[in-house]
Amino acid sequence: MASKKVRELFLGRALDPLKNETRHSLALVAFLAWVGLGADGLSSSAYGPEEAFKALGTHTHFGLYLAIATAVTVFIISLAYNQIIELFPTGGGGYRVATSLIGPYAGLTAGAALIVDYVLTIAISVASGIDALFSLMPVHWQTWKLIVELSITVLLIFMNMRGAKESIKILLPIFLGFVVTHFVLIIYGIFSHAEGLPALIPDTIRETQKLASETSWIFTAALFLKAYSLGGGTYTGIEAVSNNVQSLAEPRVRTGKLTMLYMATSLAFTAGGIILLYLLWNAVPVSGQTLNAVVFREVIEDMGFSGAGLGVALTATLVFEAGLLLVAANTGFLGGPSVLANMAADSWMPHKFRYLSSRLVTQNGIILMGLAALAILWWSHGQVDLLVVLYSINVFLTFSLSLAGLCIYWIKHRREDKRWWSRLLLSATGLTVTVSILFVTVIAKFNEGGYITVLITGVVIGGCIWIRNHYRDTKKRIAAVDSVFADQPYGSETRFPDPDPTQPTAVFMVGSSRGGGLHALLWVQRMFPNHFKNFLFINARTVDAQAYGGEENIEMMRTDATVSLNFFVNFCHSYGLAAKSYLAFGTDAVEQLNTLCEQIRDDFPNAIFFTSKLIADNENIFTRALHNQAALALQRRLHLNGMQMVILPMKI
Repeated sequence: MASKKVRELFLGRALDPLKNETRHSLALVAFLAWVGLGADGLSSSAYGPEEAFKALGTHTHFGLYLAIATAVTVFIISLAYNQIIELFPTGGGGYRVATSLIGPYAGLTAGAALIVDYVLTIAISVASGIDALFSLMPVHWQTWKLIVELSITVLLIFMNMRGAKESIKILLPIFLGFVVTHFVLIIYGIFSHAEGLPALIPDTIRETQKLASETSWIFTAALFLKAYSLGGGTYTGIEAVSNNVQSLAEPRVRTGKLTMLYMATSLAFTAGGIILLYLLWNAVPVSGQTLNAVVFREVIEDMGFSGAGLGVALTATLVFEAGLLLVAANTGFLGGPSVLANMAADSWMPHKFRYLSSRLVTQNGIILMGLAALAILWWSHGQVDLLVVLYSINVFLTFSLSLAGLCIYWIKHRREDKRWWSRLLLSATGLTVTVSILFVTVIAKFNEGGYITVLITGVVIGGCIWIRNHYRDTKKRIAAVDSVFADQPYGSETRFPDPDPTQPTAVFMVGSSRGGGLHALLWVQRMFPNHFKNFLFINARTVDAQAYGGEENIEMMRTDATVSLNFFVNFCHSYGLAAKSYLAFGTDAVEQLNTLCEQIRDDFPNAIFFTSKLIADNENIFTRALHNQAALALQRRLHLNGMQMVILPMKI
């Protein structure tokens, strides 16, 4: 009881997943979705444009091309991803698209890339945010950055355990502060140099022609493409909306598209505007400061601020920028667990990643993403330039697989949709852009950390294949056990007594497998002939991330559980035995079963509880971790409460 109160104090009160008002209260409207999901894309303007601009070296006149290309690319990818929102309104994003439209192994590759990508979303957002804050501090304070980054990541884990909407509301003022301050600085910074704008285009063309004549057009194009590709971090986060459509308010497709519009417009304006500021204000990197900090200081000084006023204005700007990056890190805690849950539903990941906490968040996924981000930050020491490379590769791998899937879809359905040609053209254009960026980034940065992303993603893919093979083998073994009991005949009795609370009672915990339940029932009948007079069957269904994706899923789960319980009750009735069933739903099966057992103890004081547990020859620490071990956890609880429970081993 005390531990329950502590959990409620820190994580909030438990929510009932079966209430419609709960679902509606947690759903994100377009504006909150823009804050919680779109912030990942918008915050990338803090590091993506800087990496691209620095890659130009002394050829800063290419910044005009970069600004235009960045804005156009954002809208191309966003419009293409609107199609994913239409086709997959239950979420899943790149993983679900690649699985459905290309194949399971393409989906696995996209899913593994997304998992690594969301871990890096947390790491790079935290690292870049702390970089922004430390731009205000003396250079010798840099040694404290890593400790602060790790502490902030732990805090974000805690915040997300309370629920997605809770964390978004806390960070909302910071998000709005970023939008206002950066909008003002970009508009002022560009128009204060309005006298140079008319000459910008001809000057850029002239400088480009000069460089091409001194070297070659191939070198000129390669220089631009390298800078453009290394700014790939700017486009990260665009996929977050399609990955989390199930979290949006109804109508989900309309809300998703509106969220995508907000995100694309704000990102194109901010990223393109910041690159123009670099170009117009001749921004030069300064040790211990981000390029944004350098150019914002100059703009604020030009606005008439000086002394303490300058310090306050610059501090406010960079604090809001750092705050937005922390909002973006939050996207990793929203998107990552969602991808893990989708992959767990297909048995690529341990099934426990589908389970929801009492606050209806995928708690196991949040913890895994947080711990992995802590490890990446520790290994990389929070170096943003390294993290951007690791980040961009998997982002564009997922983009490419998703857009390739869309191209295949529109070719196959060209006779069913009159708009197929325009949609295919948009998808193919996006695919060309993303594949180009992916190719250049891998080639240019493979030896500078790119190989790490390839290696980690490969390890994740290998682990997923092993996990799925294990689940597939276990499923076959369970099916074999079920087949043994499939022909178990019903009795011929048509009359049966009602349960008598004063008589000995056998209580069986059953699931979807009839074999396990019949194994326990027949074992008890054989070992204790004619002893038990009442036979009760209980089932607690877990409302996981998949079931919570829609009301129809909850209803299907309820129907399936009822059919399963009715089978056991009817089987007992056919032999003239008194039988009854109990059903419960919740986010924790052990908790729900324990509650049912306490209720049954009150109704039937002479009850003994039974359940079957699968036992395999080749069990080890890894295979045991893939199963929830609910029988052992429940047995301990019941024993502590003075109730008797027997676990019957069922070898498979």
